[in-house]
Amino acid sequence: MLTGMHVAIIGGDARQLEVIRKLTELDAKLSLIGFDQLDHGFTGAAKVQIDEVDFSELDAIILPVPGTNLEGQVDTVFSNEKVFLTEEMLLKTPKHCTIYSGISNSYLEKLMKAANRKHVQLFERDDVAIYNSIPTVEGTLMIVIQHTDFTIHGSRVAVLGLGRVGMSVARAFAALGANVKVGARRSEHIARITEMGLYPFHLNDLEKEAADIDICINTIPHMVVTASVISKMPAHTLIVDLASKPGGTDFRYAEKRGVKALLAPGLPGIVAPKTAGQIVANVLAQLLSADLKKRKET
Repeated sequence: MLTGMHVAIIGGDARQLEVIRKLTELDAKLSLIGFDQLDHGFTGAAKVQIDEVDFSELDAIILPVPGTNLEGQVDTVFSNEKVFLTEEMLLKTPKHCTIYSGISNSYLEKLMKAANRKHVQLFERDDVAIYNSIPTVEGTLMIVIQHTDFTIHGSRVAVLGLGRVGMSVARAFAALGANVKVGARRSEHIARITEMGLYPFHLNDLEKEAADIDICINTIPHMVVTASVISKMPAHTLIVDLASKPGGTDFRYAEKRGVKALLAPGLPGIVAPKTAGQIVANVLAQLLSADLKKRKET
């Protein structure tokens, strides 16, 4: 139980509703900022404006998966209010106050350093990333089906990267009968691709390997699908970029050449917000419970 713990949930999308539901069940006191247009209420949770929050009472702050933008603004789907997280706010919080988000950026990193507060990036955790790869795969399949005029079965698919998402995507497309090859750099990833029964290639050879593909799925958050790579692709190739913004694809050149390229980060929150929210909520409940227990012991 989280009785006696005061948590501020600032902004977010439908995934945050599962977080609110879970934490209210555990008896946490919640201040909801950026939820004034939310139809239903939660027992133990109060909708407030950010200037009404007493930051000195907060034990934790939960941000949306992206955290903030580079100007410190927090995305608020359920409000028209513009909400910003600032150094001044964090300096008012107790030293034990922990800030949670899915990922980070240069603004958040600078902010946490200046305020000297602990920042937990949930999507850096293997368990969260692996669970999230399931709705990501389903969303990717949905996008591919919507934007192609041929079956996945028998198509030639290149998956770039064998991280937690790349592995799940490659396995799913292969299970549907696609001819899947996977590009990676690390020797252990090349070995794993081979063990999975898929065709491995080094990313240095991407230009050559792109010459005969129908679908390219990128999971690498760096520029890998360059203009020179796209120039070698067949004109009908569909590029689906799953990497966090701005992705790893030269979208300008793809549009110029007439190759359809789609940036699709955050698919879990789009195709399965309830499941994606439950994944985040369960991990947050564990982390907050452990934090509360530790503070009680000291």
